[in-house]
Amino acid sequence: MIILHNLIMGYQGQGIGVPLDGRFASGSMTAIVGLNGSGKSTLLKTLAGLLSPIRGSLSFCNPGRPRIGYLPQQVDIDRQFPIKVYDVVAMGCWPIRGLLRRINLKQQVAIRQALTRVGLETLSYRAISTLSSGQFQRMLFARLLVQEAPLILLDEPFSGIDMPTFGLLMTVIAQLNRQGRTIIVVVHDNQLVARYFPQTLWLTPQSATWGPSEKVLASWPENYPTSLDPVAFSVCDHVPALV
Repeated sequence: MIILHNLIMGYQGQGIGVPLDGRFASGSMTAIVGLNGSGKSTLLKTLAGLLSPIRGSLSFCNPGRPRIGYLPQQVDIDRQFPIKVYDVVAMGCWPIRGLLRRINLKQQVAIRQALTRVGLETLSYRAISTLSSGQFQRMLFARLLVQEAPLILLDEPFSGIDMPTFGLLMTVIAQLNRQGRTIIVVVHDNQLVARYFPQTLWLTPQSATWGPSEKVLASWPENYPTSLDPVAFSVCDHVPALV
């Protein structure tokens, strides 16, 4: 469980949005929605430990921060770095084996299984610069699978991907949640939220609404955009509910 108490987050002492009070239950699956600048990505970075709270507190039910699988927006990742798909996925072993230790046989099997699960088993030794947006995102999800983290934070994971990739990644997310992982995802479409996510945190610069998705979406203002990402909206119409 993650508990937020009067949490103010931001950069260089400058807070973003309103104080947050609430909790992410262990094994829950939550969508974070809101317009640009409302603090969605900032909250994920704070949960991941990349940013410190400006005020208030952030605590976990167990002592210390759990192992976290954090996937930032694709724009935050250098796709021209000279590295192969297999090596990126193998980075998921670092929290378990350390940076300098060799990958053992069990971990090699886990890497291969993760690549197969996301449909990239034939592209293991391709340079990441040659991947399409959908293939690149599949690779990052394979790395998440290898990490075996109990807490998974995803920042706009469906941006710029094709329909088959969306269906595959949403299936992976749902399966991880059924295994007891806590999943927190920044998304930009309320129909996607209603179909897949039991819990929603809706952020604006002036407010934070948190609870069951059905209730949060029912309070959506009539003049507020119902689909902030037309691609995600069209893809959602073709993929069955998984949760």
